[in-house]
Amino acid sequence: MMNVSLDKKVIVISGGTKGVGKQLALQCAADGAYVIISGRDEASATGIVSAAKNAPGSIEFKKTDLHSVDSIRNLFAYVAEKYNKLDGFVNYAGITPAASLTECSEALFDDVFDIDIKAAFFCCQEAVKLMQKSGGGSIILVGSTHHTRGNKDRTAYACAKGALYTLSNHIGKHYAEDKIRCNYLVMGWTPTDGELALRKSQGMSEQELRKEAAKAIPMGRMTETSDIVPAMVYLLSDISSMVTATEFKVNGGELI
Repeated sequence: MMNVSLDKKVIVISGGTKGVGKQLALQCAADGAYVIISGRDEASATGIVSAAKNAPGSIEFKKTDLHSVDSIRNLFAYVAEKYNKLDGFVNYAGITPAASLTECSEALFDDVFDIDIKAAFFCCQEAVKLMQKSGGGSIILVGSTHHTRGNKDRTAYACAKGALYTLSNHIGKHYAEDKIRCNYLVMGWTPTDGELALRKSQGMSEQELRKEAAKAIPMGRMTETSDIVPAMVYLLSDISSMVTATEFKVNGGELI
């Protein structure tokens, strides 16, 4: 059986300071990758960088404002200058505010689309250009079970994730000739910090959330970070070299 190796791969993770992004960064560094995490939370990033100081690979933080295309371009320019290649890009950054179609404000809509699709689009633009120069790579766009229609109170989010799905298929189809792969990883109902904070604001405890989710998910439990990270490592590795333009589901059979 082949070993999954990320040794000496250069990997950028947007939103890598929290949740699944954080755990993925630590795992990639443990597997020998040089990881660049982007975001605005310098305090959290400092702890992550420190946690990987004895790893075979490394983690470094590049402060990035995903509302700014210039800031995104600066992130990838830094990677190009320091490493002269890019092997993997994971778009984990995203926001999930609750609002139905009739309640969604223009400000909320703009904020969701700025982060969940516009930032992802321009990150992919820069990632693809750098991967073309360095012989290919793997892109993971983190999606959601909401992307086909979504819950009633996730209208803008569902629309943005649907657009992200189209972008993933577009890249997977049209840049395969450059040995660039792109997969849409459907992350199931996961107790991330953001999800727990949202549910708390709605008066729901984590225990109550888990009970509700267990009823809705065929596998009978929520998707955990430990379920998602191995799938991401697989998609970033050379073992998945023929896997592209897929909807890769890690969701326990959950459908919305």
